[in-house]
Amino acid sequence: MISRRKNFYPVSASLGQYLYHFGRYSEIPLVYDDLLRFSGSIPYEDPSGKETLWLTVMYSQEVMMELRPQLTQIYAELKIGGDSAHHEHLIVDRIDFGEFGNSRPFRIRITNQYNDNSDYYYVKNCDASRLYGLELEHILSPNRINYLCRGNTLIEEHIAGIPGDAFAEEYLQKKNVNRVRIAKEFVKFNERCFIRLLGDMRSVNYVVDVTPDFEEVQYRVRPIDFDQQSYQGRGKTYMAYHFDSNKDVTRLSFREMNRKTIAQYAEEERTQMSRRASVEKRRLQALLTTMAREELAPPEHVIQLREDLGKIHETTAFDKCITMGELTREHINFMLGSRQFSYAKRNR
Repeated sequence: MISRRKNFYPVSASLGQYLYHFGRYSEIPLVYDDLLRFSGSIPYEDPSGKETLWLTVMYSQEVMMELRPQLTQIYAELKIGGDSAHHEHLIVDRIDFGEFGNSRPFRIRITNQYNDNSDYYYVKNCDASRLYGLELEHILSPNRINYLCRGNTLIEEHIAGIPGDAFAEEYLQKKNVNRVRIAKEFVKFNERCFIRLLGDMRSVNYVVDVTPDFEEVQYRVRPIDFDQQSYQGRGKTYMAYHFDSNKDVTRLSFREMNRKTIAQYAEEERTQMSRRASVEKRRLQALLTTMAREELAPPEHVIQLREDLGKIHETTAFDKCITMGELTREHINFMLGSRQFSYAKRNR
């Protein structure tokens, strides 16, 4: 469904002002280009010995001496506001590189020397689409997003959870999983992505957070890839259940729940998103106003998505939108301002 790597869009002055005003800008070291100076790599294998798409990279002693204090400083800034007294015992344990992603990310493993506990964060090439995606997730979803940026360097906190593909393969078949709760959460996740136009939610691009409750287990699906925020032209790209990798959980949803129940859960999520938007009204308006002025996709993508959304909703509300940001703003207003919109109508 998505065959090409998306175009890169630099951070504009107005987006930079937004990020500074809302505390996302930080005087972190500009390490992204330096991280590209690795001298060798080997395929990274997960704990079970299975090869992954990540490469563990190595650096010359000279380069690593420069990088090590900067990377621990960044971790301290991300986690505890940069207090140097609290990161002297931290070491850079491993650096992995993901050439597969649009943002070509580096995954940094930081280990506490006192207790051998490890944590991760990501260094990515700063792209405007991804920043808008991160902000919309922070404002409109039930999840908080922790990230910092400066220049071409974007720092993201690790989002913990079971990768969506592993969850579908290993957990869906277990007897003790609550299939109704999984189905309910996937409906809500699909609704969140569609309303704010976050595309490409294949199973490798989200994780499932499993939390034991006092009687049952709660599930929450969280996106981990925001590169395809408001970029693709096809409307179906923004509906997670249309991807082949999600077919098992989609079938589960329709098997465990009837359409009225599915529509109920979709309406619940729209109501919650509307409340979050109301609480963060000033911030959301500032973001969408900035976003509406920007070029975030090829013109042909804007035209196609404008037509697709008009057909999906049977409305002319999107006809005057000329940028992806305008489409995103109008779609959020349309969906959250008209919460009676029928889930069945959209998917008939």
